[in-house]
Amino acid sequence: MTEVLIQRLDPDLPVPAYAHPGDAGADLLATSDVTLKPGERAVVGTGIAIALQDGYAAFVHPRSGLAAKHGVTLVNAPGTVDAGYRGEIRVCLINLDTSAEVTLRRGDRIAQLVIQRVEKARFVEVERLPGSARGEGGYGSTGGFGGVTR
Repeated sequence: MTEVLIQRLDPDLPVPAYAHPGDAGADLLATSDVTLKPGERAVVGTGIAIALQDGYAAFVHPRSGLAAKHGVTLVNAPGTVDAGYRGEIRVCLINLDTSAEVTLRRGDRIAQLVIQRVEKARFVEVERLPGSARGEGGYGSTGGFGGVTR
């Protein structure tokens, strides 16, 4: 288990917690009420700041229930919290529902925070990359669309 230092910027809200044993994401809560009209987005505070050890990052993921039931997700999913960042974790929510507005209340669970070890890369420029079985195929190159034609 990795220790994450946390500063509660809103003392009336609890720190992030895992809802169930084995969960990868800890719940992040809204610090304020927000109403999102269809297609509207808003940046919502979570009332916490963290300090991660070098070699770790935190990733802010959408909540599946908000997405399935209300069409609310994150604009930049997942959001990245670098080890050196010490400000409040804020979540950029968007309502993708085409007709209904949604109101989220202070204390509602709005996102999940996943802590992961990350590797640093040393980028080495070359004139040509080595070959692979996949090659340059991307964006649907492996099929899997069951008869969808263009």
